[in-house]
Amino acid sequence: MPLELTQVTVKNILTRTTGFLREVTSHSLQPYRGCTFGNALCGVGCYVQHSRHITQGRRWGGFLEVRTNAADSYLANCDRERRWAEKRNEAFSIFCSSATDPFVPQEFRYGITHSLLEAMCERPPDELVLQTHSHRVAECLPLLQQLATRCRLRVHVSIETDRERIAGLPPHASPVERRLTACEKLRAARLFTVVTVSPLLPIAEPERFFARIAEVADAVVLDHFIQGDGSHDGGRTLRTSLPAAMAAIDPHSVSLAYRDEMAACARRIMPGRVGVNIAGFAGRYG
Repeated sequence: MPLELTQVTVKNILTRTTGFLREVTSHSLQPYRGCTFGNALCGVGCYVQHSRHITQGRRWGGFLEVRTNAADSYLANCDRERRWAEKRNEAFSIFCSSATDPFVPQEFRYGITHSLLEAMCERPPDELVLQTHSHRVAECLPLLQQLATRCRLRVHVSIETDRERIAGLPPHASPVERRLTACEKLRAARLFTVVTVSPLLPIAEPERFFARIAEVADAVVLDHFIQGDGSHDGGRTLRTSLPAAMAAIDPHSVSLAYRDEMAACARRIMPGRVGVNIAGFAGRYG
């Protein structure tokens, strides 16, 4: 099916966080509405597809709204939003992105995320958490290095499993090895780099996987769709084809006990560098 692509403007690109993200940052920021990675493996269980406010009846992965004035909106609103956070004795911190990927393929035509990062270099937040499924984040390395001198920066790269394919599901948005290599480049440039194993999918060789992560990242976060998809019991994800595909590989993988076992394995290899669920996304590791 063809992609429905539109260009829009927004009044305020900064959203005050609620729910899961409230413990992570004061604000979230979406360069786009919709996500063309919705057609990839990460889109199968993506919780955003269940938001009627965002999809408005459209197929997840089938539309993308390009927020052409995102950088200007950030510059126009950042001082007010900083004051709002400070009144609550909070840092002005931003999570980018929770409802889209900042490095969807269309980013390299429109440059919305790039322009936002440039704006943040000019008027930095206290902290930025940049979350992506794409190895192409490494193409912004010089800009990220510049921004890291202005604020606390954490680059989160999602790598849900060591398996390049999950039977019955579409391919990854970005190959596993390319994402690991991107992390290696980011960390070598002295950027704080985190691999987010989220949502945790069945891992073929856990010790080898976490040993590789230990080489290329400063920390790892594990998050299961149970407790991690915004519903209390993983109900959103249970309505998708993801749990059945996971169970076909390893029935145990659809339980929280599997997450805890993988976290224990990660801690043996990366002591003091492992976060679980919301604490990990908030930068608390043990």
